[in-house]
Amino acid sequence: MTRKILTALAVSTLAFSLTACGGGGATSATAITTTTTGQQLIDLKNALDNGAITQGEYQRQRAKILNQ
Repeated sequence: MTRKILTALAVSTLAFSLTACGGGGATSATAITTTTTGQQLIDLKNALDNGAITQGEYQRQRAKILNQ
């Protein structure tokens, strides 16, 4: 019985501590990620190879990436 109570107490303490993450009054901003041209081309080729896009879509998107 004591083990169940201690386990429940530990779980609830952990749950409450996780909900407090972020600090008081802190605002969250949208993260800006930068993807290199090479990574964009690799991702695009993977999409083509996996059948997610057509050859025509691949060519159009590749031209856009290279012309940036």
